[in-house]
Amino acid sequence: MRGVETRDWLRDGLRAVAAGLLGIVLAVLNFPLFVLFLVSLVLTPVLGIGLFLLPAVTALIRLRANAARRVAGWHGVAIARPYRPTPAGLAPVGWGRYKHIITDPATWRDFAWLLPGAVGGLMLGVLTLALPAYGVEGIVLLPLWMYLGGEWSGYGVNWPIDSVSEGFLSLPQGAVFLLLGLVVAPHLRRFDALFARVFLAPTRAAELRLRVTQLTVTRSDAVDAQAAELRRIERDLHDGAQARLVSLGMAIGLAEELVERDPETARKLLAEARENSSTALVELRHLVRGIHPPVLAERGLDGAVRALALTMAVPTTVDSDVTGRLETPVESAAYFAVAEALTNVQRHSGANVAYVSMHRTGDLLRLEVGDDGHGGADPMRGTGLAGMERRLAAFDGTMSVSSPPAGPTIVTMELPCASSSPRTMLSSGTD
Repeated sequence: MRGVETRDWLRDGLRAVAAGLLGIVLAVLNFPLFVLFLVSLVLTPVLGIGLFLLPAVTALIRLRANAARRVAGWHGVAIARPYRPTPAGLAPVGWGRYKHIITDPATWRDFAWLLPGAVGGLMLGVLTLALPAYGVEGIVLLPLWMYLGGEWSGYGVNWPIDSVSEGFLSLPQGAVFLLLGLVVAPHLRRFDALFARVFLAPTRAAELRLRVTQLTVTRSDAVDAQAAELRRIERDLHDGAQARLVSLGMAIGLAEELVERDPETARKLLAEARENSSTALVELRHLVRGIHPPVLAERGLDGAVRALALTMAVPTTVDSDVTGRLETPVESAAYFAVAEALTNVQRHSGANVAYVSMHRTGDLLRLEVGDDGHGGADPMRGTGLAGMERRLAAFDGTMSVSSPPAGPTIVTMELPCASSSPRTMLSSGTD
């Protein structure tokens, strides 16, 4: 267990150092974007050049800001996109587009972040790299240079270095600096993400506007999902159990006609009817299980997820403090969301291990599904994660995905919940 923990913090430290280098590169881009935005504003009265230039520059700034939001998500700091939706039919350039951009408060918050984000990103990026780089210098560069006969002014506590033996004393000191840098690096990157959130997160008014938009979308998605589910149930009944029951009725009717004049054929038809009835019952059970799994009705969310983890090909652990029963719709939504996330782990992650964490604080249920796979999961590139997000949004839930290249992938879901009443618990059982 200790070896796993060591690998975790070492891996996190190395990734944070790499993120620090990326942060420096991205921070440098803020300066030209700041200048270009000012130039596009100044040139607006000059033959209307800004009407064409500003939309393009703003698009670049938003790409840069969204990159900062995504990097912040890698460090556990979620930053929503606050931009107003673009009206349908709005031309890519022109006065309408220009007005839409400059009247969006998020445009000016992005602009206000460019310079502080550049300075803060550079400073924190350099600090992230400084200690590990100094440690590598003491472990590799200094001893090698002294061995080749070069001179070095000093390192760590050894100032000056007058001999090769003093030079090699940099090895343990360099190891200390390197380890310290790897421990500190994730905290510096998280601080950088928190600093970006001050500027790039939605304002209160923007949050309310996004909330209204989200409720409108989730209501539409819930209606569409319900209609699709009803169509699926109808199709499964029509093509499966209903067809078999019709065949069953026909076989029994024919057996009734043949029971006196051809008993042997009648017995065969009745045997076939019995087989069809068994098959129809199995199909009906599968259909019911897809609507509300019996294990969920019998054991609740905790027991159902633990049973699901046991069926996984990827070894999966479950950490849960969820006790009692939740409202049936919320319980079902949480179960199917976890099931979809674990299905993604099994099909796409290439993971060796996975875990499910379920914790309840008051009336908030927090679910987390993680794996040590190759990462790169993106809700925008597949229907699985997007479907999970829509399922949760119908219950006012949220989902965030942290999946940097090379992993790990962590899907975090939050659902408002309340304990179900005894009457609800009884009604949620199966016959």
